[in-house]
This record gives sequence, structure tokens and C-alpha cells, in this order.
Amino acid sequence: MSSINKWQRTHACGELCAADIGKEVTLCGWVHTWRNHGGVIFINLRDRSGVSQLVFSPDSPTGEAAAALRHEYVICVKGKVSPRPQTMINPKMKTGEIEINASDLELINASETPPFLVNEADADTAPSEELRLRYRYLDLRRPSLQQNIIFRHKAAMYARKYLWKNGFIEIETPILMKSTPEGARDFLVPSRINKGRFYALPQSPQTYKQLLMVSGFERYFQIARCFRDEDLRADRQPEFTQIDAELSFVNEEDIFAIFEGMLSSIFKDCLNIDAVTPFPRMTYKEAFFTYGSDKPDLRFGLPIQDVTDNFTSSQFKVFQSAIENGGKIAAVNANSCGDFTRKIIDELTSLVGKYGAKGLVWLRVTDAGLEGPSAKFLSDVEMNNIKERMSVKTGDMIFIIADKEKTCFTAMGQLRLEIAKLKNLINKDEFNFLWVTEFPMFEFSEEQNRYTSVHHPFTAPMDEDIGLLNGDECYKARSRAYDLVINGTEAGGGSIRIHDSSVQQKIFDILGISREEAQEKFGFLLHALTFGAPPHAGLAFGLDRLVMLMLGLDSIRDVIPFPKTTTGLSLMDNAPDIVSNEQLAELGIKITAGTNEIGKQ
Repeated sequence: MSSINKWQRTHACGELCAADIGKEVTLCGWVHTWRNHGGVIFINLRDRSGVSQLVFSPDSPTGEAAAALRHEYVICVKGKVSPRPQTMINPKMKTGEIEINASDLELINASETPPFLVNEADADTAPSEELRLRYRYLDLRRPSLQQNIIFRHKAAMYARKYLWKNGFIEIETPILMKSTPEGARDFLVPSRINKGRFYALPQSPQTYKQLLMVSGFERYFQIARCFRDEDLRADRQPEFTQIDAELSFVNEEDIFAIFEGMLSSIFKDCLNIDAVTPFPRMTYKEAFFTYGSDKPDLRFGLPIQDVTDNFTSSQFKVFQSAIENGGKIAAVNANSCGDFTRKIIDELTSLVGKYGAKGLVWLRVTDAGLEGPSAKFLSDVEMNNIKERMSVKTGDMIFIIADKEKTCFTAMGQLRLEIAKLKNLINKDEFNFLWVTEFPMFEFSEEQNRYTSVHHPFTAPMDEDIGLLNGDECYKARSRAYDLVINGTEAGGGSIRIHDSSVQQKIFDILGISREEAQEKFGFLLHALTFGAPPHAGLAFGLDRLVMLMLGLDSIRDVIPFPKTTTGLSLMDNAPDIVSNEQLAELGIKITAGTNEIGKQ
């Protein structure tokens, strides 16, 4: 093995082209592929920029050394750029017209046999995600994953460029902060110096960025690390990154215009896609009752209709029971789905059951009328009315759910998505942007037996709904919150903030947060609002999720260099891990239960 100091690299592997033919070059990188064709060794040498093909003749001084190379060896090569034979040109590669006839070779570092091939030509035998995460440093060598991370870098840089151009100042906020548990669970950090006390890792910079508005900075942003101890899924991680912003003296229209501009800039610069502005808008109520979701995917139709009034006198017990219990009846016309088999219908029934629906009524539209197990319970008038109302034609299928309002529309929204997948209605090359506005201020938590904030407790109510905060109809109050939805996924969200301490206290009262508790948790912010706080608003985009959407990926883990599993584990370095008794003693902590044997006292 040798030191790289012997040679100076002249070019990156992925930048050579026909214009470089005849040049003497020095390349460094990893052996990506290795082929022996009758003594002639062909190696694709890879670095971050791409690959170049190297040719080693059997009678050259480098032939014997090249024959000993294997995948992922690190080498330096000198040679002349030559044109490839016409039949060997690869138009899919930037370097596909050239090859390097190697004249000298230096082995910098050998590699053990990798647990999986970094070469993506073997995609059919791709390793498990568990294995890739265990050897993440090798996984990150894969060209597609490197491109994901580089794309993420570009998106963040273009966001910075846009925000700086529009008057924002990047300001860092603390990672060790006060625990204010409203929403997801905090990650806690014990203090060694102040035993028995804990910092929290920020779920977001929420309170700090509001304080920056009180401080007069007017336009703040940060590519901020955030931490939430919550159940994980494909688009959620315990630590994630936000493009976080806060502005003073603005309203919703200002927010929409500025951040539509930012997204348009990022999509144009990164994907050369023109995002048409202004983005469409939809109230929460319209989104939920038309699409069964507060983040509807509008790349296809299949709108939901409330057909409760169609069955107010129905003798069908399923419908009778729902109406008598204050529920709703919702229907969707699944166009051209009359060919669904009973197996598919049973699977759809099982799907809606996961979201609480007690059953799924289906009516197949035929030339003879509506057919299905429930058709015999419906009158001719009811069937004619539903056909007309749903604008059906032969070959369609009507699906109906009768249940509690939230269950009914939520389950129907999931059914709508599944039908779109089954019928290939989703254009994966399309980007659909939507603002969802006027969310409810509160929702009632059966588990906590109290109201909780739909967004967070610092969200301002609609001006015309402030009066509702004083009475029993506070649950009707709408907030000045807004979410930016891309292809049915929440990509960002924010709100106009409360800058009046008296209104903030009313919100705390409704949430069951006593004045003492409010002072204990948020006293610093409430006190700051009494010192001439300006009207302000904010928005945060999930950078990881945004990049995932832009690249058309299914998992957020594919755009994060070192992600955790769905159980919050880092398989590569075995975090979280046990700690010694000495470390615990320094922190004044004693573990009384669990599997941390070393930490037990």
C-alpha cells in the first residue's frame, strides 16, 4: 500500500469526455467494477463525480498489479485518455466516449470483501435495508445514494440563497433548551452540573424564533435540527431537519407569496421544473369532507360526497344506525372499477376497517342497475338517487361507508388512495402543490380528556372566531394555520402567531394549562410578549421529506446520511447504548428498571 502524496490527482473520474482525448491524466478512486477479458483488465474507477473506464494491457507494467485488484480497492492511476472503440461507446455515461489506457498504478488501500456490492448493476440482489444500515458507510458509496445526499445539499443551498436574497438572516438557536412538552415527547438530556435537572432537545425552534421576532430581527431562517420522541414510519425520523423561518409584520398572503417563490426556485434550480404559482388553496373543511384528509393528493379525482341526506328514511339498518348516532354516510364513485373482484373488495373492506370503519358497502353499476349484497336493502328511489348523485355509468363501482363523521371520511380518504393505486391513477412525474388553510384550533383528546392544539398553542385564531374562545363553542374556532401539501404529503406547515399575551392566556385556559403551569413552561415567552411584540408568523418545511418527494422516493431514510430504523436504532454504531455506572453517578441518575444491566444500581 502507498500514500496518495506520491501523485497529484488531475481530474475527477466523472468529468472526462471526448474533448480530453490525448491528455495525460491522474485519477484516484475506488474500484467499482473489475473485468478480465482474455488478459486485458477493464476497471471502472469511481469517485463522487462518476466513473471512468481504465484499460490495463497484459504486457504493460501495470497488468499484473491490475489483475490483483478487487472491488472497493482504493487506487491511483496515470494514463492517456483515448477514444473508446465505436462499438463500446456508452451514450448513457458522460465518460462513455473515452477510456484511460493505464501506464502506472498505485494501490493506496485494499478492502476486505464488502458485505454487499456497491455496484448497483446487481440491483436484483440488493441487500436488506438492515444490512445496508449496519454498513452505512459502504451504503453511502452507492452512486444513487450519493446523488440523493448531493441533491439534498443543493436544495438546502438554493433555499439559503433565496432566503438571503429576500431579506432573511440565518440565526442559530439552542440545541439544549427547556422542556415544553406540548405535542410529541421530548428527548431529555440530564445536566451534570445541575443534578436532577434536564435540558430537552428542541422539537422545533418555535419559542426561540418567536423571541427573535420580539428582538426585532424581522426575518429569520435556519436549517434547523429538530428532535421528537414519537412513533416512526417511512417519512418520519427521531431527528430531522427543517427549513425554518419566522417573519414580522406579515399576513397569510405574504407567507404564501414568499414561500411559493422559494419552492419554485428550488424546483427550478434542482429539477428544472416550473412550479406554477400561485398554488391552489383549500380550507381544512373542504379538504377533509371532499378527500378524507387534511393533506389531499389532487393528482387524481375520486372526490368523496356526503350522501347522508339521501338515506334519511332508509330501512337499511347500517345506514339507520349511523344517522341515529349522529354519524355520516359518505360515498365515492370508483370510475371503471366495476371489474374489481371479490378478493379486491374484501381487501378494501379490511383496509377501511383499519381506520375504524365497521364495514364497506359496494354497488356495482351494470346495464341492469346497481348490484351488490346491500342492494336488496335499498329502495328503488334510493338507488336511483345515488346513481344520479354520483354521476355513474356502466362499469363504475360505488363505495359507501356509514359511521361516525371522522371515521367515515378518514376511512373513505384511505379507500380513495388505495383505489388510485389499484387503477394506476397517480402520475408519479407530476408535482401537485396545495395550501390547506383554516384548520380547527382544537381537537378533543379522549385519552387526556381535554382539548389539545391541532398545530401548537401559539397559533392565532381567525379574527372572526376570537369571540368563540370565551364560550362553550371554542371547539368551533378556526386557526390561522396553513400547511403546504405536495402530492398528498405535508411538506411544510406554519401559522400566524399570537402576539397578544391576553389571547395567549385564553388558549392556555382552553387547553387546561393553568396560569401557574403556563408560567412554569412558557413564562419567558409570555413575558416577552408584553414588551411590544410585533405581529409575526412562521413556516417550516421538512427538508428530508421535501427532498424525498422531489426525488420520488418512498423512504426518508434514503435522503439522510445516517438514519435510524423504525425502532429508533442506529445499527451502525449501536445507539442508543448502555452507559457505565460512573457516568450515571456523575449525572445523579439511578436506573431502577429496564435492560441496561451496566447501569443498574
